[in-house]
Amino acid sequence: MIFSKSWFVFFSLIIALLLILSILFYQPRWLLSIIVKVSPGVYYFSETTDQIVAITIDDGLNTITTPKILDTLEENDTKATFFLISERIKSNESILKNMINNGHEIGNHMVKDEKSIFLSKEEFEEEFLTTDEILNQFLLDKSPKLNWFRPGGGWYNSRMLETVKKYSYQTALGSIFPYDTNIPSSEFASYHILANLRPGAIIVLHDSSRDGKSGDWGERTNITLKKILPEIKKRGYRTVTLSEMFLGG
Repeated sequence: MIFSKSWFVFFSLIIALLLILSILFYQPRWLLSIIVKVSPGVYYFSETTDQIVAITIDDGLNTITTPKILDTLEENDTKATFFLISERIKSNESILKNMINNGHEIGNHMVKDEKSIFLSKEEFEEEFLTTDEILNQFLLDKSPKLNWFRPGGGWYNSRMLETVKKYSYQTALGSIFPYDTNIPSSEFASYHILANLRPGAIIVLHDSSRDGKSGDWGERTNITLKKILPEIKKRGYRTVTLSEMFLGG
């Protein structure tokens, strides 16, 4: 009897582990839909049947890797939404101008690579507005306008969303996150993205690296984009920016 109970517990744990791993890998939309209902005001994906997906890239700019990523996007006729850390713009101004002139969209990813949710209300608003001011200096009268915010670390609360909304921003996370900041493999990232491809998906990738100096994340992202973009097109999907997906341009 003890033996059978032990095996029951063991198999229950195995099943629970497999379920958790399945959720982590497939990131099911029913779960994201629950999150949206409990905490509305954040875009994770688009409720559409059109075969469109949005490519979003966080944590730039990087002197070495961002130009490579821009070249790969141009080679594949793809426009992306870049969520930029404003302290990384200095010395990379020409790259940012090139990004905007090539029709890519930029978004507010705060001043530093840190978890925004740990900032006080005052600190959050100050850093949010600092980045807004810096990015808008490069946009001038160009389109698309600065519409999008993504919190550092991906965590948010109602206080943050209220501040963002006050300044007419939309908050976006994503429905396909290939753990590219944790798993150093473009092979895994590519397989994960293509396995989870759905109409209205928002794909989250990363440029630069955690320290902002080396380019580990960006190098892998460039390789990943070279692999997935031709396949996405082959499957009949069109890549768009967040504003194209949700705001009509």
